Formats: sequence, structure tokens, C-alpha cells
Amino acid sequence: MKRRHLLWLLPPLAVGVGLAAWLIARSEPPARTPQELRSVTANIQTVEPQAIRPVVRGYGTVRAAQRWQAVAEVAGAITYRHPDLETGKIIPAGTRVLGIDPTRYDFALAQAEADLAALRAEREQLEVEAENTRRLLTIEQDRLNLAKSDLERVRALVARGTAPQSRQDDQERATLQIRRVVQELQNSLDLVPVRQTRLTAQIARAEVGLETARRDLEMTTIETPFSVRIGEVHAERHQFVPAGGRLITADGTARAEVTAQLPIEGFPRLVGAVGGAVDLETDDQAQFLDRINAELRLVSDPGQTWQGRVIRIENALDPQARSVPVVIEVEAPYAGAHPPLRLPLVPNMYVEAVLTGPAGEPRIALPASAVHEGDTVYLRDNDGRLAFRQIEVAWRQDGLAMVSAGLSAGDQVILNDIVPALPGLRVIPAGDAQ
Repeated sequence: MKRRHLLWLLPPLAVGVGLAAWLIARSEPPARTPQELRSVTANIQTVEPQAIRPVVRGYGTVRAAQRWQAVAEVAGAITYRHPDLETGKIIPAGTRVLGIDPTRYDFALAQAEADLAALRAEREQLEVEAENTRRLLTIEQDRLNLAKSDLERVRALVARGTAPQSRQDDQERATLQIRRVVQELQNSLDLVPVRQTRLTAQIARAEVGLETARRDLEMTTIETPFSVRIGEVHAERHQFVPAGGRLITADGTARAEVTAQLPIEGFPRLVGAVGGAVDLETDDQAQFLDRINAELRLVSDPGQTWQGRVIRIENALDPQARSVPVVIEVEAPYAGAHPPLRLPLVPNMYVEAVLTGPAGEPRIALPASAVHEGDTVYLRDNDGRLAFRQIEVAWRQDGLAMVSAGLSAGDQVILNDIVPALPGLRVIPAGDAQ
């Protein structure tokens, strides 16, 4: 039964297939648009060399330019702690923040002063004794001269037999005794310079001891050397701290620094724009660096920016990261801070450093999107048709491609991505399209 129905369907199908074949055979092919009639509207840029300021970007972490680590130079108990000595607080320069018990150092200072006074008094006594000895020596020398004269007369009398020998012996003993006194006084005077030298050395040592005692007493007071933001405090009131013990860690607030890692391939552009080869070991480095503009941007909030200056280029290149470490300094990083609208530049912030060099030789710059496959641009030739041109791109920055070869002033570069891009296609500038 089913087979009979299928046989009935075959004739109509055959008629339909034949009719379709007849219609296809008699139909005309679609009309082709001539190549010269095809066109496309595109944005055109007539290129002209212009002065371009090279821009190089790097990243780094903020740190304080000055860091203060207070260490106890004398031992003792903490007797004073500033009420604002807490983490995060900003304390002006010259503020007393900690005090160590000064009692023992007051005693040491008094003892050193007394020792020095005693030695100075001894030196004055020695000078008086020396003067007295000189006077006595003069007197004894006069006595010795008289004794010698008497001895000569007695010897003459004994020789003539008018005086006994015992008288001569007595006079000689008296003369020798006076001579001995003179010699003792002379010896005492000879020792005065030695004693003075010894006393001078002792006084010098005592003066050093006095200065040490004064310094130790001064070291019982811990003051901030510059304006600081407190990091950590390691001492509490009534706590005993040994000499060398850590007390405070703080960061200076006057300046902040960032060591930004700049790409090696971008760094020569800054150097070349500044003026070619520069000897970084001489004073020319400062003049060279002052011509580079530096701006820091907070990575997590690019709207937060700080103006800085490049102060040095470190010599430790990173061959793996292919980067150059450049140190940027920011003055007054806390100035104008109004969190959360305006943040201070504080340590451990991760920032982007944007370095801009002076404008170098004029060069052609194109939107990076106008360069296709890395080295090809679309041109509108003198006949208004699409042409391809191979170029060389020196570098890219801020969405622009800096062209070093392949284009000349006046060339019309097509900025759009034409699909399909066929050579000879008529190109109508977007401003001229109806």
C-alpha cells in the first residue's frame, strides 16, 4: 500500500526538478560593480613632523628619604614619655619624646667636675711650689758661694799653721751640706716639667671624662632630630632599657623617595632627549636630571598624583627584569593632604613613575591603531586611492607610534581599519563625504 503511494509522488517531483533546471538555465548572472566604482570613506591624517616629549613609565614603592631609629646610648629606666608618642603620629623636630632617669649621670657629672677641679688645683700648687723652690735655690746658692769662700780662707790659715785642721774639716762638711741642699732643690726644679706633663695628661683625661659625663647626661633625653611620623615605639614608661636597646622607629616627613624600575629600552630616549652622552660621575648629572620631569601616580587611585624630581640613577641594573633603577624625590609629601580626597605620599605606597624628557628632534607620530601588522600603514595616494606603505616604528607611547622611517611630511595616512583592504580602492576623506 505504501509502495503504491510512493509511485504516485514520483511524477510531480520529476516535473518540479525539470522546471527548476529550466529557470536556472535561463536566468542572467548578477551584475558586477566595476573596481573603479567602489569606494570607502575613512578618516585621514596628513602627517607632519612634530616635537614629541619622550615618556617612560616605571613602578616602585615609596619610602621615606630620612629614617630615624632611636637607640638608647645610656642605660636606665624610662621616666618620661611624650603623650603623642604613638604609631602614626607626626611630631615636630626637636621635641623631647623620651626621658631616661638621669640620677646616676648627674652624680657621674659631679664627680667628673670634682676630679677635674682637684687636678687643676694640683697644677696650680705645683706652679707655686716650683716658684718657691726657685727662690730657695737662689738663697742656697748664695750660701754655697759664701761657704766656698770661707773654706778657701780656712784652708789658707791651716796652710800657714794659724788654724787647726779640724776647723778646715768642719768648714768642708758645712760646704758639702749646703751643696747637697742646692742639688736637692735643683733636682726638684728639674722634676717640675715632668710633673706638669703628667698633670696636663691627667687633666686632659679628666676633661674627657667630664665631657663623657655631660654627654651621657644629655643622652638621657631623646629628641626628634627632624619632623617624623612615628612607626614603632619599643619602650614604655618605668621600663628599664639597656644601652643599645631600640626605642623608636620613625620616618622623616620632609621628603619621600621612590626607586622606580624603568625599562632599559625606554631609558635611552630620556638620555637622548636631554642632550646625548652625559658623564654621570661628574656634576653634569644634576643638570642632566633636572631636565627630566617626574610625576608619581598611585596605582590603586591614578587620580592621586605628586610632582617629584629625579635625584640620581643607581648603578645596579636588573638584567632579568631589564630595568634601570631611577630614584625620584618628592618634597613635602604630607603637604595639602586631606584624606580621603587628597592622600599624603606615605611609605609602602605602590606608585607609577611617569618620566617625561624634553622635546627632541621633530618626528612623525601616528595613532598606534593606524599601524597594521606592526609595520604597515594605509595611505591615500595622490589619485585618492588606497596604497600600502612599510614603515619603521621607533617606539610607542600614550597610544601613539613614533615613526622613524617610511613616511614623509604631507603623506595622507588612513586612520581606519579598512576591510577588505584592496589596493586601488578609492578613499574618500570623512570630511568630504556627502
